[in-house]
Amino acid sequence: MPMPATETLPDPRPRCGWCLNSAEELAYHDAEWGLPCHDDGTLFEFLILESFQAGLSWRTILRKREHFRRAFAGFDPQQVARFDDADQQRLLADAGIVRHRQKIAAAIQNARAFLRLQEETGSAAGYFWNFVDGRPVVGHRQTLADIPAVTPLAQTVAKDLKSRGFAFLGPTTIYAHLQATGVVNDHLVSCFRFAEVQAAAG
Repeated sequence: MPMPATETLPDPRPRCGWCLNSAEELAYHDAEWGLPCHDDGTLFEFLILESFQAGLSWRTILRKREHFRRAFAGFDPQQVARFDDADQQRLLADAGIVRHRQKIAAAIQNARAFLRLQEETGSAAGYFWNFVDGRPVVGHRQTLADIPAVTPLAQTVAKDLKSRGFAFLGPTTIYAHLQATGVVNDHLVSCFRFAEVQAAAG
């Protein structure tokens, strides 16, 4: 549903403009986006959701998020990794998620790759944060136009993930993942969350 004009919002603090189109995006921006994440379960959830988002709006994914959670066993990678053909058919028939055969198959493949990643590196969080030496990359973006769709960092991570068996996670999707999980702080410097996210990084 459309959001009211900024000046009529209950909380008129300055925000990144992309979040003002819906209540879902506003809540997500204010509570989650860009917050440094070191929890493997949350990282897996975002990888699954972002792989389904390709070609769609993030608003669509947010509105289906709880249904995705139920359909994908609470985003438990161990359970998703055991999904079989019957589960794939169940998901293809589930109108509450994005019914895309290749993306569903990739989600199961990525759960298996995620478990291997944890086994090989100790934790998915450690893996992702190692690319930035444990400290978020700060974009210092002035306008939305300053935010790129992809960066060399995202290209490096996406290439490595592909070599580890992940699918449907190209550089653009991975950059969205890095932004969402706080590996990159791309809040506009004028946004009230910029400083909060910086503080959370320690």
